[in-house]
Amino acid sequence: MQLLSEQEIERRKDREALMELGVNPYPAIEFPINVTAKDIHENYENRKNDYKNISLAGRLMSRRIMGSASFAEIQDSTGRLQIYVRRDDICEGEDKTLYNKVFKKLLGIGDYIGVKGFIFTTQTGEISLHVKELTVLSKSVKPLPVVKRDEAGNVYDGFTDPELRYRQRYVDLTVNPEVKDVFFTRSRIITNMRKYFDERGWLEVETPILQAVHGGAAAKPFNTHHNTLDMPLYLRIANELYLKRLIVGGFDGVYEFGKMFRNEGMDRTHNPEFTAMEIYIAYKDYIWMMKMVEDLLETVTISVHGTAEVTVGDTKIDFSGPYRRLTLFDSIKEYAGIDVSKMDEAELREVCHEFGIEVDDTMGRGKLIDEIFGEKVEDHLVQPTFITDYPIEMTPLAKKHRSDEGLVERFELFVNGKEIANAYTELNDPIDQRERFEEQLKLAARGDDEAMAMDEDFLRSLEYGMPPTAGLGIGIDRLTMLLTNNSTIQEVLFFPQMRPEKKQKIATDEDFMAVGVDPGLIPALRDLNIHTIDQLKEQNANKLFNDVCGRRKKLKLETSNPSKEDVEKWISE
Repeated sequence: MQLLSEQEIERRKDREALMELGVNPYPAIEFPINVTAKDIHENYENRKNDYKNISLAGRLMSRRIMGSASFAEIQDSTGRLQIYVRRDDICEGEDKTLYNKVFKKLLGIGDYIGVKGFIFTTQTGEISLHVKELTVLSKSVKPLPVVKRDEAGNVYDGFTDPELRYRQRYVDLTVNPEVKDVFFTRSRIITNMRKYFDERGWLEVETPILQAVHGGAAAKPFNTHHNTLDMPLYLRIANELYLKRLIVGGFDGVYEFGKMFRNEGMDRTHNPEFTAMEIYIAYKDYIWMMKMVEDLLETVTISVHGTAEVTVGDTKIDFSGPYRRLTLFDSIKEYAGIDVSKMDEAELREVCHEFGIEVDDTMGRGKLIDEIFGEKVEDHLVQPTFITDYPIEMTPLAKKHRSDEGLVERFELFVNGKEIANAYTELNDPIDQRERFEEQLKLAARGDDEAMAMDEDFLRSLEYGMPPTAGLGIGIDRLTMLLTNNSTIQEVLFFPQMRPEKKQKIATDEDFMAVGVDPGLIPALRDLNIHTIDQLKEQNANKLFNDVCGRRKKLKLETSNPSKEDVEKWISE
């Protein structure tokens, strides 16, 4: 059973009334549009002759009924515009139904309408549309939240609850249209990155999302099953191994913007489904890649904001290069005051214990070092900083360091305390790669559910020969957070993953009787669309008393009216 509010019931009645009048609340025919609200506001004063015959559509967002004429506001995808609706203009003949009934009584806030007319300026100086034709385009049967604004347009009572905003993004975008700016910026970030890569001749590609082997990152995958092939498959945790196969195949540079899926926790910077860009360039190394990343991020930031400097919270972040470079071991030494470079697993566990870092038996040396780094270093890396040269245990897919034994050629870029990029000089020795995978299998045997699996086909591709290659991954969601000054990943995703929505429990007769309702009056409550105890508790006692008495009579219930005291007890108990 769908629980309906009083307004929802009335809007459904209005929908039926429109149909009875012969007005289709959901017409199929195209409504032509030749202008936007933004275009009118920006250009009308300088090009008045261009706005004498316009057609605009959008949601009705406010109304001021004044007898035979009314002012209202319509909102399209670009903003709001005041409209002026006069009865005799939209109803030229004797029949005034379109204005007197449809516009004044059956349309409501949130309904879509199409209007045609001309632009003029009111006596108070507001640019407005004088409506000559009005068409109902879509009837809303659920009321929008009321957002209150002062005269300057500032919101002081709005639709602000984060969970409701993320769960009902369609409502959020409607009543908080400034939220759209985040997603316009996100789109420009991706567009400008793509332009940067395309100008250098690197090819955009697509690789499988369903994969037989989960690889390319240390993460727990989502499992699924292919019925026809009768085989397990995984949603990709990374696209790295497929992109490197394409380098083997002869492409000098390939990149992909794609969704990754990791069956892990959710917090302010993690969503189980996220967008990453990965790029692989032949004949390059991680030192070259650092310079490219500096140039890329400076270029993108300037393209989006007009400057390389952005504000994140109270901090100014400067994306112009060069960025600070610090080895992983040196960063731990600087911010934690210890040298972990020569420590074995037992010694690292002791350090974690001293720092109060929770660890378990599945963690090897690499993970323990990563835990120390995350606890003691990350928050200090506010300005863009490359952390370089990681222990070999932490990075099974990176090439051994050219000069430092036990390390690999890898960097991560940290900004505002969070990692936004990860890059390697890629491992292209198939024998070394097989040994690294075998070490990962040992970690998996210890219970590490993020250990990489053995990928025989990828190893086979390396055996055919892969040129020296540099690879990079950038988290698009986190980069968007930085460039839009948002502190949570949910703000930069249209539809972030949410816990299942709690459904209201429909009250049984016994539930109503438990709060004192006469069994004979329960049909009256249900006819008033009161189906839960919470709904009952929200009622005004005097109004509910009158409504129940009226419904008892209408439904001819064979029981007596309740007293006001009875109704007050229903609500209070």
